[in-house]
Amino acid sequence: MRSTVVRRTALVASAAALTLLVTACGGSSDDGDAAGDDKAESSRSAPAGGAEAESGRSAPAGDALGAAELEKIALAQADVKNGKVATEIPADEDVAKDKISTDDKACLPLALAVAAAAQGEPGAEVKRSWEGQTDTLSEGSGPDGQDMTEVQVNMIRLNVASYAGGGAEQALAELKTATEKCAGGFTATVDSEKMRVAEVTTAAAPKGGDEGVAVTLGIDIGQDANAPMKVVAVRKGGTLASFSATNLSSMMSGVDFEVPMDVVDAQVAKLG
Repeated sequence: MRSTVVRRTALVASAAALTLLVTACGGSSDDGDAAGDDKAESSRSAPAGGAEAESGRSAPAGDALGAAELEKIALAQADVKNGKVATEIPADEDVAKDKISTDDKACLPLALAVAAAAQGEPGAEVKRSWEGQTDTLSEGSGPDGQDMTEVQVNMIRLNVASYAGGGAEQALAELKTATEKCAGGFTATVDSEKMRVAEVTTAAAPKGGDEGVAVTLGIDIGQDANAPMKVVAVRKGGTLASFSATNLSSMMSGVDFEVPMDVVDAQVAKLG
C-alpha cells in the first residue's frame, strides 16, 4: 500500500484516520504544514443577514449569514445521539483552499468537497468534524472459539458556508457538473501530495434541503479495489452544508460503506 497516498487521503478526511492508517501501513507520520493565515482569511464573515439570521434560520435570497450566525446553526454535540462532534479543526489538520488543485479544473469542486473546503466565494464558513464508532459481532469466531467484534470507525468533516445572491446555487451546480465531467477520475494535489481519484459515481440526492447531491469517489491506494470516500452536499436557501465522509476499514479494504445519515440529517435540520 502506498503510505503517502493513504496518509494524505486520510488527512483530508480525518486526523484520526491519518494516525491509524499510517500505523497500519507502516508509514511515517510527518505532519503537513499548517495554513492558519489562509484559514483565517477564508473564515472572514460578511455582514449578518438581519432578523432571520439572528434567529438562526437560513439566510433569505440575497443575504449571507455571518460567521457568528453560522456557528448557531452548525452541528453541535447535542444534535447527535452518538459519536463526538469537534467544533474546532486544529490548524495542522485543516488544508487551506489554495493548497488544493486538480489536473482538470472542472474537477476542483470535488477535491474541495473531499477536503471540507468551501466551494466558490462564501461570505462566511464554519467547519466541524464528527467521529463515531460501532462495534458488532462478526459472523466468525476467533482461534480459541471466542466471539470476535468488528469495529467500524466513521468520520465526517463538515463545512457550512453562506453565500450572497445566488452563490450557494452556483456552488452546488458546479459540484454537480464536476461529478458528471469527472466520472472517469482525476488527480488532485492536496498540500503538495497527489491523490488519484479513479472514478466518481453519484447516488440518490439527500432529502431535507432545497437541493443536494451525493457522490462516491474511488481513491486509488494501489490495491485491487479503490478506497471509497463520500461527499454529501445539501443547500438550504443561501447556505450550503458539505460533508466529507470516510470509513477506516473501507480505506484499508476498498469495501463500500454507508454515510452516517443521522449526522447529515441533524445538520440539515438546523439549516432552517
